[in-house]
Formats: sequence, C-alpha cells, structure tokens
Amino acid sequence: MRRRSFCKLLGSLAAGSLVHGVTETHAALFRSPVTTNRLRPPGAVAEEDFVGRCIRCGRCVESCPYRCITMLDIRQGVHAGTPLIAVEQIPCYLCMKCVKVCPTGTLRPVAQEDTRMGTAVINTFTCAAWAGVALCRTCYDVCPFKGRAIALHELLPKVVPEACTGCGLCTHACPVTMDNGLKAINIEPPTEGSRS
Repeated sequence: MRRRSFCKLLGSLAAGSLVHGVTETHAALFRSPVTTNRLRPPGAVAEEDFVGRCIRCGRCVESCPYRCITMLDIRQGVHAGTPLIAVEQIPCYLCMKCVKVCPTGTLRPVAQEDTRMGTAVINTFTCAAWAGVALCRTCYDVCPFKGRAIALHELLPKVVPEACTGCGLCTHACPVTMDNGLKAINIEPPTEGSRS
C-alpha cells in the first residue's frame, strides 16, 4: 500500500469514528432516563411530552416529604432538571403532594389507586419465596394495595398489573439484591397509553 492510500484510509477511519462518536453522544443527550426502577412521579404525562412540558421549577422535589423525587443533572442531556424517582433507593409513598404543586400539568392530579408510574415484575428465579429458599412475603406486606396489587397465591406473591401503581415500596423492601443491583421484584416503566 502506498503512503497516499494509507493516509486516505487512516483519514476515513478517523472521520468515521468521529461521526460515530458524535452520533452516540447525540443519542445519549436525548435518551430517556426512565428505565427499570427509574420512574417519573405520579400523574406524569407520556415521556415524549414530558421534557417539553416540564419547566424544571423543582416544586415537585421541594414538596416531597420523603425526598424520593430528585432532579436529573446536566449529564442527562435534554432531561436535565426534570424529576425522577429511583424506587430502590427511596420509593414513592403516594402522598400526591407533587401533583398538587405542578404548575404546568406535567404531573396531573390522579387518585392514589389510579396512579400508574410503572408495574412491579417478580423475577421468579431470584425471589426467595418462588425459589423455595424462604417463606418471604415482604413485597406483599409493604404494598399499599395489599391483596389487590400484590396477592398471595399458595403463599407465593403475584403482581396484579391492573392494580399496581408502580410506587416501588416492594422493590425498596425486597431483601434480595442481585449482582447487577436489581432486586427480586423491580418496577418496569409504563408502556405508552398506560401512564397516570
């Protein structure tokens, strides 16, 4: 290979990696922070509308007596300054104070039992009760809608998705933590059309 061809090839590779790096950075700036156990507060509008409606005033954070709502920092790109709840750290206790102070309707007033921040999902392979390791019913005991959102069937906890608020009390209380940081019961964000 001649020197000129080598330099062209080297330049093409450098430009390609730069463009790929810029594309990755651009995608990261717009990637939603809402994932497993990372949820919007109660009454949140759909995620694609959330960033445009939230004015980042921080009233929801200030009004939360449990300090479960935090504001995202600049590393979250366009989502910086918007509220998020990490339920395994501090779950939502459904006091509903945040929805009362939101000035833009980004958090809409909703009844406790009608809240749909997400849905609890039990990992039956790691859950102590399901694996037969222990007679654990911690998630059932802490659920604010015990018997409706989490029911016991033959002493095994089962989530009733239609009644689960996604508050995360079960995730926070779960005694089982896997190597990847997830619990035996985790909260999955809502699918579009199921959020409240």
